[in-house]
Amino acid sequence: MLKDILSEAENKMKKAVEVFERDLNSMRTGRAHPGLLEKIPVDYYGAITPLQHLAAISVPETRSLLVQPFDRQAISAIEKAIMKADLGVSVRVDGTVLRVSVPMLTEERRKDLVKQLRRRLEEEKVAVRNIRREALDLLKTEQKDHRITEDEERRGQNDIQKLTDRYIKELESVAESRERDLLTP
Repeated sequence: MLKDILSEAENKMKKAVEVFERDLNSMRTGRAHPGLLEKIPVDYYGAITPLQHLAAISVPETRSLLVQPFDRQAISAIEKAIMKADLGVSVRVDGTVLRVSVPMLTEERRKDLVKQLRRRLEEEKVAVRNIRREALDLLKTEQKDHRITEDEERRGQNDIQKLTDRYIKELESVAESRERDLLTP
């Protein structure tokens, strides 16, 4: 029972870190990367579809992206969606592809992005702590129902705290790496 609670808590914490990393990929840095555009919602024949399902996104140069739609009819819808996303990029239609230029970030914009990053980090830390709380509540319930002993409960609490500390450090490490990317011109 104790192992089940620990493994479930660990899986949830691991997913929280993965979601955080994925969310940070869509945050703009000074360099072009496909994650910047992948999740942009595009109105494609009345259905809202992520851009990554409608086009191949590549990085031909450090400051530009190349978007190659699978359907040529989607070019104008994709262009509108990128403009509407307000990422601070410029879009140019070049025949059957779109060229997206990613300009250098200003110092002020970099600081704003770092603030967003830290706010998002704090949200994920709270999510990990909530997972810890849920696991501790399960341990207490198990102990009250006499399925585990008090010693096992204490041991479980220590193990859950170690897990929590490990995943919070992992979140902070991911955030530090991304912050360095943001602050590097």
